[in-house]
Amino acid sequence: PVMDGFELCKTMKKNFEYSHIPIILLTAKNSIQAKVEGLELGADAYIEKPFSKEHLLAQIASLINNRAMIRDYFASSPLVHIKTMAHTKADEHFLETLNETIDKNMDDAELDVEKLAKILNITRITLYRKIKAITNLTPVELITVTRLKKAATYLLQGHYKVFEVADMVGFRSQSNFARSFHKQFGMSPTDYLQMKQVEARKSAI
Repeated sequence: PVMDGFELCKTMKKNFEYSHIPIILLTAKNSIQAKVEGLELGADAYIEKPFSKEHLLAQIASLINNRAMIRDYFASSPLVHIKTMAHTKADEHFLETLNETIDKNMDDAELDVEKLAKILNITRITLYRKIKAITNLTPVELITVTRLKKAATYLLQGHYKVFEVADMVGFRSQSNFARSFHKQFGMSPTDYLQMKQVEARKSAI
């Protein structure tokens, strides 16, 4: 072969377009040192040869389920940062840059994948594929979720009214903001603020 599994893993994890793809190393190398090396290179799992089909399928299912749980946790939790979904340092850097870019352009109600791709200097298709693969959200959905998470942060500060927060995070309509917030987090902005105020009072006792 041109390269072994370790070299392929290293190459893929360093490539922006492929670094998010999970990798399971199937190898005859069974030393602790080899396992450590494989995991340090970014492998998501390490299976020694010979292996059973059931073991491999169970490992694949586990990886998929774990990533799905992390995605759901991010999407439904107002204060959880996007980088919790990163599986590599490269992805963490990408997600942090993405989050900062959306944050800086938060008040632009017209922010979309075209503008985002132009700001980040990558193609629209690459941006779409990368975001979808890591978060299971489209860029438009991720922009909306990021707006709503920022709104939750503003609400907790206690300095702004709901309609002010809606405008600050790029929603032109307060009713649309309230509907989107409820759909994402299971409660209205007002109910969320009241819940956090009650929690704060209880913790102060």
